[in-house]
Amino acid sequence: MKDFDEKALTKELKIDAKAVGIPIGAAEVFIEKTVKAVKKSLKTKNTITNNDLKRLVAKELKKYNTDLAYVYKNRDKII
Repeated sequence: MKDFDEKALTKELKIDAKAVGIPIGAAEVFIEKTVKAVKKSLKTKNTITNNDLKRLVAKELKKYNTDLAYVYKNRDKII
């Protein structure tokens, strides 16, 4: 998928991790593993919506930190 911006996703996740209070060292490990898994999953898909991407990222993040996954998935919905 050519619209997937790995650097932008990483930056966004680091901001969310800091907001949740996750130490940066741990967050970087979570984020690296998540981005790698998402890239691998996207290789098999021709088209993916933004919602599909968010769902996929949140699913991967949930393996490492449920709070971070929740914040990422509900980013625009949280007041």
